Amino acid sequence: MSSEAAYQEIHKRSGTFSQPLAVWVVAFACVISFMGIGLVDPILPAIAKKMDATPSQVSLLFTSYNLVTGVAMLITGFVSSRLGTKWTLITGVFLIIIFSALAGNSDTINAIVWLRGGWGLGNSLFLATALSAIVGLSTSGTAQAIIFYEAALGLGIAVGPLLGGELGSISWRGPFFGVSVLMGVAFLFLLFIMPNVAKPKTPSKLSAPFKALSYPGLLTLGVVAFLYNFGFFTLMAYSPYVMELNEHGLGYVFFGWGLLLAITSVFVAPKLQQRFGSVPSIITVLSTFALILIIMGSGAHTPAVIIVCVVISGMFLGINNTLITTAVMESAPVERSVASAAYSFVRFMGGAISPWLAGKLAEWFNPSVPFLFGGVMVLAGVLFIAVRRKHLADIDSAITHH
Repeated sequence: MSSEAAYQEIHKRSGTFSQPLAVWVVAFACVISFMGIGLVDPILPAIAKKMDATPSQVSLLFTSYNLVTGVAMLITGFVSSRLGTKWTLITGVFLIIIFSALAGNSDTINAIVWLRGGWGLGNSLFLATALSAIVGLSTSGTAQAIIFYEAALGLGIAVGPLLGGELGSISWRGPFFGVSVLMGVAFLFLLFIMPNVAKPKTPSKLSAPFKALSYPGLLTLGVVAFLYNFGFFTLMAYSPYVMELNEHGLGYVFFGWGLLLAITSVFVAPKLQQRFGSVPSIITVLSTFALILIIMGSGAHTPAVIIVCVVISGMFLGINNTLITTAVMESAPVERSVASAAYSFVRFMGGAISPWLAGKLAEWFNPSVPFLFGGVMVLAGVLFIAVRRKHLADIDSAITHH
């Protein structure tokens, strides 16, 4: 590598983390928000035992959360363009604080499921706005800003289960109260440090996300994410039941998973995108993830196989998250917040169906079937993007120019 090329590489790397204070504040809140996703993972079997519930009933914690998050994504642009970025973020965080605290204070599985839905409403307002805020406020370009966002995502997903395992070993209620307290810290950061961002001159219409999905590139990526989420949430919501570990053990497994997810999303995904292109890289990574799920299906009665596969899968999920999120931002000539909301609506529908279905497939058949079904759905996503790759032919040049 020449000295000039080395300088450019160092400059680009430093650009990812050389961000304005406002970006760091939003990223900090993102870390805590994503901690909330993995925080409940280590306590799923404990909740099932304490409340005499089946895995499919407990998995409704993910279903209600993802369903409300996905549907509410359709109104995030409408709301944020009127409230403004800062106050939309603050509203979302406030809702998460309230509903996570109420969930921790509940005594029935149905109550927690409903309250997780309210949590999902806050999550949708926060996440859709946070991504567009980081991209909009960043001084290092779209691709580097998204890598920064994915780093926050990965860190939150990695630390969440670790903290969830510690708090969950005290009480299953601990992780819910933990999210509420941590989000309270994020609330204060956003309130006092986050600057006001100018509202768009033209407020977003409620129809904007639906119109965005008329662009074949964005629709393709949304459907791929919908299908691959069947594998992702089978892993998140169902695998804890077959690992035969306590809260601490589950926390450590998902910490390893999240750590690999964070590392590859930041350091590996950009290199693959530059060298091989987005679509070939997505196809390769998702094919590998599907293979891992099929191995998990064949070894569902051997906890060690599930544990190793869950940790290793983090590498490929981290790469895929960054590749697809970056592509989404450049896949349609619409505002990034609108593209993010439209894509997330489609994606979270997969996340709503799959946790419940995974538990049901295990009840109807055996513990292998949820993983095998998840693997087949991920392969369907690979086939879909391969068939429609022409709609993403210019995606890499668009990423490079931003």
